[in-house]
Amino acid sequence: MTARRWSGDWGTPAAPAPATVEVLIPTKSRPAELAVTLAGLAAQDDPAFDVIISDQSDGDPSFAAPPAAAMVRLLRAQGHAVSTSRHLPRRGLAEHRQHLLDSSSAEFVLFLDDDVWLEPRSISRMLDALVTLGCGFVGSGVHGLSALEEYRPQDRTSFEPWQGPVQPERIRMGEPGIERAALHFAANLVHVAAEVPVERDSWLPYKIAWLGACALYRREALVECGGFDFWPQLPAEHAGEDVAAQWRVMERFGAAGILPSGAVHLESPTTVRDRRVEARDVVFGPPQPRS
Repeated sequence: MTARRWSGDWGTPAAPAPATVEVLIPTKSRPAELAVTLAGLAAQDDPAFDVIISDQSDGDPSFAAPPAAAMVRLLRAQGHAVSTSRHLPRRGLAEHRQHLLDSSSAEFVLFLDDDVWLEPRSISRMLDALVTLGCGFVGSGVHGLSALEEYRPQDRTSFEPWQGPVQPERIRMGEPGIERAALHFAANLVHVAAEVPVERDSWLPYKIAWLGACALYRREALVECGGFDFWPQLPAEHAGEDVAAQWRVMERFGAAGILPSGAVHLESPTTVRDRRVEARDVVFGPPQPRS
């Protein structure tokens, strides 16, 4: 028995189960990528989840393009509630994420970027990890599989599994722990997984600097830490909003990545071209020079 209705039931009225997880997807002018992201969701079985898509496209919304619209219809036929809406004018990434958080109500929320494909059972594994670990969030670091043949052992030396309970941590630029960011470059996690075998459908928690694009939060923990409420301090063009929000959660509740990761980055060109303002520097101050 799974939360996803099979094709034999698509012709009968759906009565969606109460959602354990809400998948929150901010999107902008990426109809093809959004369709692939939604196709990954359509391959998930458990837990019961709903989807909230918030669009800031320049022209027609991405969710209205035929491939994405087809995946929205499929998800609904499978028994998932899917909400699609426009959110304009654009006030920046942090405000967009705060809007999605304010639109949610489930116990667990998965912030999923619009250019990430998830392996089947990925949401189930992340939820199992989050409930078991009892921390603020867990995530699946995204792979760039174009770099699958690039071996970067120097980027993997910071890999450190959590031993025992996940603990709160303070992470800052230029301070201990920030070197873990390299774990999520290119295809490094694929190579770590090859070196650190994990039983199929299980997971191993490891320490992170932050984890973008695919992070599952205990909604209460994220809200208690302020979510993305720092958005009024930022210009509309900024980056690093997920880092700032996650560092606040990590300091109070702790967090972990899980190995292996079933999240694949589609490697499309970024829609965030102006990165002169980093949200983490506004919220926490710029990096301090080492003495």
